[in-house]
Amino acid sequence: MRILCIGDVIGKPGRQALAALLPDLRQERAIDIVVANGENLAAGLGITISTLNELYATGVDVVTSGNHIWHHREILDWLEDDHPLIRPLNYPPAAPGRGYHLFRGLLVVNLIGRTFMAGYDCPFRTMDGLLAHLPEGTRAVIVDFHAEATSEKVALGRYLDGRVAAVLGTHTHVGTIDSRVLPGGTAYVSDIGMVGPRDSIIGDEPHAVIQRFLTQIPGRLSVGKGPVEFNAMLVTVDDDTGRALSIERLQSVVD
Repeated sequence: MRILCIGDVIGKPGRQALAALLPDLRQERAIDIVVANGENLAAGLGITISTLNELYATGVDVVTSGNHIWHHREILDWLEDDHPLIRPLNYPPAAPGRGYHLFRGLLVVNLIGRTFMAGYDCPFRTMDGLLAHLPEGTRAVIVDFHAEATSEKVALGRYLDGRVAAVLGTHTHVGTIDSRVLPGGTAYVSDIGMVGPRDSIIGDEPHAVIQRFLTQIPGRLSVGKGPVEFNAMLVTVDDDTGRALSIERLQSVVD
Protein backbone atom coordinates (compact mmCIF):
# COMPACT_ATOMS: atom_id res chain seq x y z
CA MET A 1 0.00 0.00 0.00
CA ARG A 2 1.45 3.34 -1.07
CA ILE A 3 0.07 6.35 0.79
CA LEU A 4 0.74 9.99 -0.08
CA CYS A 5 0.33 12.29 2.93
CA ILE A 6 0.20 15.98 2.01
CA GLY A 7 0.98 18.86 4.37
CA ASP A 8 -1.40 21.71 5.23
CA VAL A 9 -2.98 23.01 2.00
CA ILE A 10 -3.03 26.83 2.12
CA GLY A 11 -5.90 28.65 0.43
CA LYS A 12 -6.46 29.00 -3.30
CA PRO A 13 -2.75 28.76 -4.24
CA GLY A 14 -2.52 25.40 -2.47
CA ARG A 15 -5.70 24.08 -4.05
CA GLN A 16 -4.56 25.13 -7.53
CA ALA A 17 -1.13 23.55 -7.03
CA LEU A 18 -2.72 20.24 -6.05
CA ALA A 19 -4.99 20.33 -9.09
CA ALA A 20 -1.91 20.81 -11.28
CA LEU A 21 0.31 18.20 -9.61
CA LEU A 22 -1.68 15.43 -8.00
CA PRO A 23 -3.34 13.58 -10.92
CA ASP A 24 -0.03 12.94 -12.72
CA LEU A 25 1.89 12.34 -9.48
CA ARG A 26 -0.63 9.73 -8.36
CA GLN A 27 -0.17 7.80 -11.59
CA GLU A 28 3.61 8.22 -11.85
CA ARG A 29 4.29 7.04 -8.29
CA ALA A 30 1.58 4.32 -8.23
CA ILE A 31 -0.11 5.92 -5.22
CA ASP A 32 -3.05 4.00 -3.73
CA ILE A 33 -4.40 6.50 -1.19
CA VAL A 34 -3.99 10.27 -0.79
CA VAL A 35 -4.45 12.01 2.57
CA ALA A 36 -4.18 15.80 2.95
CA ASN A 37 -4.53 18.23 5.83
CA GLY A 38 -7.19 20.74 4.82
CA GLU A 39 -7.69 23.00 7.82
CA ASN A 40 -6.33 26.03 5.93
CA LEU A 41 -8.19 25.48 2.67
CA ALA A 42 -10.50 28.51 2.78
CA ALA A 43 -8.42 31.69 2.38
CA GLY A 44 -5.83 30.20 4.73
CA LEU A 45 -8.15 29.55 7.67
CA GLY A 46 -10.74 26.80 8.04
CA ILE A 47 -12.71 24.74 5.52
CA THR A 48 -15.83 25.52 3.50
CA ILE A 49 -17.93 23.02 1.57
CA SER A 50 -16.86 24.45 -1.78
CA THR A 51 -13.13 24.38 -0.96
CA LEU A 52 -13.47 20.84 0.41
CA ASN A 53 -15.12 19.64 -2.80
CA GLU A 54 -12.37 21.34 -4.77
CA LEU A 55 -9.81 19.35 -2.78
CA TYR A 56 -11.63 16.07 -3.41
CA ALA A 57 -11.68 16.88 -7.13
CA THR A 58 -7.86 16.93 -7.21
CA GLY A 59 -7.78 13.27 -6.11
CA VAL A 60 -7.51 13.53 -2.32
CA ASP A 61 -9.26 10.59 -0.61
CA VAL A 62 -9.23 11.58 3.08
CA VAL A 63 -8.96 15.07 4.62
CA THR A 64 -7.55 15.68 8.09
CA SER A 65 -7.65 18.94 10.04
CA GLY A 66 -6.68 20.57 13.33
CA ASN A 67 -7.46 23.55 15.51
CA HIS A 68 -8.93 25.65 12.65
CA ILE A 69 -11.58 23.10 11.66
CA TRP A 70 -14.32 25.10 13.42
CA HIS A 71 -13.69 28.45 11.70
CA HIS A 72 -16.52 28.13 9.16
CA ARG A 73 -19.72 26.89 10.75
CA GLU A 74 -21.11 25.49 7.49
CA ILE A 75 -18.72 22.54 7.72
CA LEU A 76 -20.10 21.25 11.03
CA ASP A 77 -22.94 19.27 9.44
CA TRP A 78 -20.49 17.62 7.06
CA LEU A 79 -18.40 16.51 10.01
CA GLU A 80 -21.41 14.63 11.34
CA ASP A 81 -22.07 12.85 8.02
CA ASP A 82 -20.03 10.03 6.53
CA HIS A 83 -17.69 12.26 4.55
CA PRO A 84 -13.95 11.47 4.57
CA LEU A 85 -13.30 14.64 6.58
CA ILE A 86 -12.09 14.20 10.14
CA ARG A 87 -11.23 16.39 13.12
CA PRO A 88 -8.78 15.56 15.93
CA LEU A 89 -9.93 12.51 17.85
CA ASN A 90 -8.88 13.93 21.23
CA TYR A 91 -11.32 16.82 21.19
CA PRO A 92 -13.97 16.38 23.91
CA PRO A 93 -16.55 13.69 22.99
CA ALA A 94 -19.32 16.29 22.55
CA ALA A 95 -17.48 17.99 19.66
CA PRO A 96 -19.05 17.38 16.23
CA GLY A 97 -17.49 14.89 13.88
CA ARG A 98 -15.19 11.91 14.01
CA GLY A 99 -11.48 11.52 14.64
CA TYR A 100 -10.77 8.71 12.19
CA HIS A 101 -11.89 7.36 8.83
CA LEU A 102 -11.42 3.88 7.35
CA PHE A 103 -10.64 3.91 3.63
CA ARG A 104 -9.67 0.77 1.69
CA GLY A 105 -8.31 -0.88 4.83
CA LEU A 106 -6.33 2.19 5.94
CA LEU A 107 -7.49 3.81 9.17
CA VAL A 108 -6.57 7.51 9.00
CA VAL A 109 -6.48 9.06 12.49
CA ASN A 110 -6.25 12.76 13.39
CA LEU A 111 -4.81 13.84 16.77
CA ILE A 112 -3.95 17.28 18.14
CA GLY A 113 -1.14 18.19 20.50
CA ARG A 114 -1.38 19.95 23.86
CA THR A 115 2.04 21.58 24.31
CA PHE A 116 1.83 25.33 23.46
CA MET A 117 -1.74 24.73 22.31
CA ALA A 118 -5.02 24.21 24.21
CA GLY A 119 -6.19 21.81 26.90
CA TYR A 120 -7.28 18.94 24.70
CA ASP A 121 -7.68 15.38 25.92
CA CYS A 122 -4.47 13.35 26.10
CA PRO A 123 -3.49 12.21 22.58
CA PHE A 124 -1.45 9.30 23.97
CA ARG A 125 -4.27 7.77 26.01
CA THR A 126 -6.82 8.61 23.30
CA MET A 127 -4.80 6.60 20.80
CA ASP A 128 -4.44 3.72 23.26
CA GLY A 129 -8.21 3.54 23.47
CA LEU A 130 -8.65 3.46 19.70
CA LEU A 131 -5.97 0.81 19.16
CA ALA A 132 -7.68 -1.42 21.71
CA HIS A 133 -10.89 -1.39 19.63
CA LEU A 134 -9.97 -0.93 15.96
CA PRO A 135 -12.78 -0.83 13.40
CA GLU A 136 -13.34 -4.10 11.56
CA GLY A 137 -11.42 -4.24 8.31
CA THR A 138 -8.45 -2.14 9.48
CA ARG A 139 -5.22 -3.34 7.85
CA ALA A 140 -2.99 -0.39 8.71
CA VAL A 141 -3.17 2.83 10.75
CA ILE A 142 -1.63 6.22 10.06
CA VAL A 143 -1.79 9.27 12.32
CA ASP A 144 -1.81 12.97 11.38
CA PHE A 145 -0.51 14.55 14.59
CA HIS A 146 -1.38 18.25 14.43
CA ALA A 147 0.96 19.69 17.04
CA GLU A 148 3.30 22.56 17.78
CA ALA A 149 6.16 21.04 19.80
CA THR A 150 8.62 18.72 18.07
CA SER A 151 9.29 17.01 21.41
CA GLU A 152 5.61 16.05 21.74
CA LYS A 153 5.56 14.80 18.16
CA VAL A 154 8.69 12.68 18.58
CA ALA A 155 7.34 11.32 21.87
CA LEU A 156 4.09 10.19 20.24
CA GLY A 157 6.01 8.62 17.36
CA ARG A 158 8.13 6.63 19.80
CA TYR A 159 5.10 5.76 21.92
CA LEU A 160 3.23 4.33 18.93
CA ASP A 161 6.25 2.72 17.26
CA GLY A 162 5.34 -0.79 16.16
CA ARG A 163 1.63 -0.20 16.71
CA VAL A 164 0.82 2.03 13.71
CA ALA A 165 2.20 2.39 10.19
CA ALA A 166 3.00 6.10 10.43
CA VAL A 167 2.96 9.16 12.69
CA LEU A 168 3.22 12.29 10.54
CA GLY A 169 3.30 15.80 11.99
CA THR A 170 1.38 18.78 10.65
CA HIS A 171 0.53 22.34 11.86
CA THR A 172 3.82 24.27 11.70
CA HIS A 173 3.82 24.39 7.85
CA VAL A 174 7.61 23.96 7.91
CA GLY A 175 8.89 20.61 6.69
CA THR A 176 11.48 18.84 8.85
CA ILE A 177 14.43 16.65 7.84
CA ASP A 178 13.91 13.84 10.36
CA SER A 179 11.82 11.43 8.27
CA ARG A 180 12.67 7.80 9.01
CA VAL A 181 11.23 4.40 9.82
CA LEU A 182 11.47 3.83 13.57
CA PRO A 183 12.82 0.51 14.93
CA GLY A 184 9.37 -1.02 15.39
CA GLY A 185 8.26 -0.28 11.82
CA THR A 186 6.50 3.08 12.17
CA ALA A 187 7.25 5.80 9.59
CA TYR A 188 7.79 9.17 11.24
CA VAL A 189 8.36 12.85 10.44
CA SER A 190 7.95 15.83 12.77
CA ASP A 191 6.26 17.96 10.13
CA ILE A 192 5.31 17.28 6.53
CA GLY A 193 5.28 20.98 5.63
CA MET A 194 2.67 22.72 3.50
CA VAL A 195 1.29 23.26 0.03
CA GLY A 196 1.39 27.03 0.00
CA PRO A 197 3.22 30.13 -1.25
CA ARG A 198 6.97 29.70 -1.03
CA ASP A 199 7.71 33.41 -0.51
CA SER A 200 5.45 33.73 2.53
CA ILE A 201 5.53 33.28 6.29
CA ILE A 202 3.98 29.83 6.79
CA GLY A 203 1.55 30.61 3.98
CA ASP A 204 0.65 34.21 4.84
CA GLU A 205 1.70 37.46 3.18
CA PRO A 206 4.95 38.45 4.95
CA HIS A 207 4.36 42.16 5.65
CA ALA A 208 1.26 41.64 7.81
CA VAL A 209 2.94 38.89 9.83
CA ILE A 210 6.05 41.00 10.43
CA GLN A 211 3.88 43.91 11.59
CA ARG A 212 2.26 41.66 14.15
CA PHE A 213 5.67 40.83 15.58
CA LEU A 214 6.79 44.47 15.54
CA THR A 215 3.66 45.97 17.10
CA GLN A 216 1.97 43.06 18.92
CA ILE A 217 -1.30 44.36 17.43
CA PRO A 218 -3.55 41.74 15.82
CA GLY A 219 -4.20 42.38 12.16
CA ARG A 220 -5.85 40.67 9.25
CA LEU A 221 -3.66 38.15 7.46
CA SER A 222 -3.95 37.16 3.82
CA VAL A 223 -2.57 34.22 1.88
CA GLY A 224 0.75 34.93 0.19
CA LYS A 225 1.36 35.05 -3.54
CA GLY A 226 3.83 33.65 -6.03
CA PRO A 227 5.24 30.16 -6.62
CA VAL A 228 3.80 27.40 -4.46
CA GLU A 229 5.88 24.81 -2.65
CA PHE A 230 4.50 21.30 -2.44
CA ASN A 231 5.45 19.18 0.57
CA ALA A 232 4.31 15.58 1.05
CA MET A 233 5.48 12.24 2.41
CA LEU A 234 5.13 8.97 0.52
CA VAL A 235 4.80 6.04 2.90
CA THR A 236 4.94 2.44 1.67
CA VAL A 237 3.23 -0.02 4.00
CA ASP A 238 3.51 -3.81 4.07
CA ASP A 239 0.00 -5.15 3.37
CA ASP A 240 0.59 -8.22 5.54
CA THR A 241 2.05 -6.61 8.67
CA GLY A 242 0.62 -3.08 8.50
CA ARG A 243 4.09 -1.68 9.19
CA ALA A 244 6.03 0.84 7.13
CA LEU A 245 8.63 -0.30 4.64
CA SER A 246 9.80 3.19 3.69
CA ILE A 247 9.10 6.90 3.93
CA GLU A 248 10.15 9.42 1.28
CA ARG A 249 9.81 13.19 1.18
CA LEU A 250 8.36 14.60 -2.05
CA GLN A 251 8.72 18.30 -2.68
CA SER A 252 8.55 20.58 -5.67
CA VAL A 253 7.62 24.13 -6.66
CA VAL A 254 4.69 25.10 -8.87
CA ASP A 255 5.01 28.46 -10.63
